[in-house]
Amino acid sequence: MPELPEVETVVQSIRDKLIGNEFRNIEIRWPKVLFNFSKSEFLNNLIKRKIQRVERRAKFIIIGFNKDILAIHLRMTGKLYFQNDLPQKKHISVIITMNNGSYFIFEDTRKFGKFYYYKSQDYLNNKLGIEPLSNKLNDRSLINILHNKKRMIKALLLDQNIIAGLGNIYVDECLWKSNIHPETTSNKISGKNITILCKAIKTTLRSSINAQGTTVVDFTFLNGQSGKYSDQLNIFRRQGDSCPKCSEIIRKKKVAGRGTHFCPKCQVKRY
Repeated sequence: MPELPEVETVVQSIRDKLIGNEFRNIEIRWPKVLFNFSKSEFLNNLIKRKIQRVERRAKFIIIGFNKDILAIHLRMTGKLYFQNDLPQKKHISVIITMNNGSYFIFEDTRKFGKFYYYKSQDYLNNKLGIEPLSNKLNDRSLINILHNKKRMIKALLLDQNIIAGLGNIYVDECLWKSNIHPETTSNKISGKNITILCKAIKTTLRSSINAQGTTVVDFTFLNGQSGKYSDQLNIFRRQGDSCPKCSEIIRKKKVAGRGTHFCPKCQVKRY
């Protein structure tokens, strides 16, 4: 599933072609793609209105008008792109006609992606946690978050209500960089390691955005291009390889319901 860097890459790829333009029509090829509204509501509320902003909130792509928003979640295989002629591909869920005659397309092989319509962004903001690249996440705030909870650190970092946008790939990478075992209880982690973790989260996400995300299986961002951060991964999907820091063999096990990669020597479990 695309995580923060992949979604940010998509946002940067489509922003300039959306801001200042308008939706004119919508064709729904997969009815379940509209989660909490209908085609008629789209036509009544969103066409012939200037798009004011395109940004990311957690793993959502936000297309903003005045206060109301169209929010898109790519899920596992969703792709957004523009095309000048009417597409006929098999896995297209939505085709939106733009005011300039181009088509804004949502293609989704597994059909898990969703479109949401909200009168304001408050609903998402109240539901989602801190943006990890914002100033709200710093050494002190992260220490407070982790020490005020007694949860397995991997599960906590994956919880979108606490820190929004992190997923399996980047949590594994950041915990390894911080020498934190993924099963360690959050309030047992030292302030020093949490400070390292905070820096690792920010630098890892920024590096991945610069590399246009990670392509492991399903994710490509625009026009079939793939993210390049997979070349920089240290531990994710490297089970059986040597740890880059200590040469111990990287292991994989299920933690918090997810396949998890760690170094048993660098990441000692703290109860």
